[in-house]
Amino acid sequence: MRWFLISWVFVLGAVAYLDRVNISVAGGAIAAEYGLSTVQLGYIFSSFLIGYAIFQTPCGQLADYFGPRRVIALAVVWWGIFTVLTACVPVAISRPLLLFIPIRFLLGAGEAFIYPASNHFVANWIPTTERGLANGLIFSGVGAGAGLAPPLVTYIMIHHGWRASFWMSAAIGLAAGTIWFMVARDTPDEHPRLAASELARIKSGLTFQPDAGSEGERLPWGRIFQSKEVLATTLSYFTYGYVAWIFFAWFFTYLAKVRGLNLKSSAEFAMLPFLAMAGGSSLGGFISDRITRRFNKRLGRCVFAFAAMLLAAAFLATGSQVASAALASVVLAGGAGALYLSQSAYWSITADISGNSSGSVSGLMNMGGQIGGAVTATLTPAIAAAYGWTASFLVAAALCSLGGLAWLLVNPERSLILDVRES
Repeated sequence: MRWFLISWVFVLGAVAYLDRVNISVAGGAIAAEYGLSTVQLGYIFSSFLIGYAIFQTPCGQLADYFGPRRVIALAVVWWGIFTVLTACVPVAISRPLLLFIPIRFLLGAGEAFIYPASNHFVANWIPTTERGLANGLIFSGVGAGAGLAPPLVTYIMIHHGWRASFWMSAAIGLAAGTIWFMVARDTPDEHPRLAASELARIKSGLTFQPDAGSEGERLPWGRIFQSKEVLATTLSYFTYGYVAWIFFAWFFTYLAKVRGLNLKSSAEFAMLPFLAMAGGSSLGGFISDRITRRFNKRLGRCVFAFAAMLLAAAFLATGSQVASAALASVVLAGGAGALYLSQSAYWSITADISGNSSGSVSGLMNMGGQIGGAVTATLTPAIAAAYGWTASFLVAAALCSLGGLAWLLVNPERSLILDVRES
């Protein structure tokens, strides 16, 4: 049952990224229809990420208090509403940014629920030595949704117009959210179909017992902000988000305008990084768990993530200078896949060290990642305009290396809950 529910969080994550990446594929058509420049389009992309970043921590707190089942179901309805509203902005409006920016901001606010809430779900349901794979599977939904978006949105755009792709995204999300609410429960003890043997296995591997949690067990914010582990993972995730959002926001545009590929070829090659993300996320989670079980969490989570981010930096620096468009797409996709090898480590560590406050702590960390994404949405085209796209990717590679080094400051055995109890 726990793996079935994790697989459904994967589906919801894929839908979330379909809802957010569709606009990067449709961006050219939207810009042409509304008379927007590339910089103005960047403002729209950034508005989503600012809303997404700001609401990470509040959404994590709501998941901690009300449980991931209801919070995620409500969030999916929210996504559907604002995805549809994006397609309803009138063409005749004189200042379309005045509608696009708040709509995308509020879509970002709603999507901020998904990963802090899913991390609280992992903390409740998944034994600590299985959290790498669980988070790897969840975040492979990022690659699946983002990889599905270019060909699917392109096909619907060609045959039915860009607005139809947004309506389709909303409908898929509402269906997936309804199923989630029907089959999920906040804790293993609440699930009517969970076998006693599985319940015993889950409880034996948890770092805290969710049915025994209380409001007093939750971490005070002062302790969270004093934690070297929280600050280091948040800094590292800022750099992670910066790099990842080059692919989400600008890779399709990069292939079309810089590498000279047509719409169909751009859509096909734009899938590669996201397929690599999906594979890298699951593979990274599997390897991280194996190393953790055989050796310890420091090697399995921290050192592994450090190595993966350095590998990603090498791919980015190399791929940006390759002459062939096809080969550059493959090498840069390798960078995306290497980056996502480290994904599960971030979420596994925050679940391990923060227990019943895992939604809040992972929300804070993810806020750092989304601020990085918001920065890259506007800074990447600015660097490219001034110095060329190679410089944009080299900056990303340098930040990725910095994020890898931050992992060396993390002690994965440090429990913030125990620190509070002892003090």
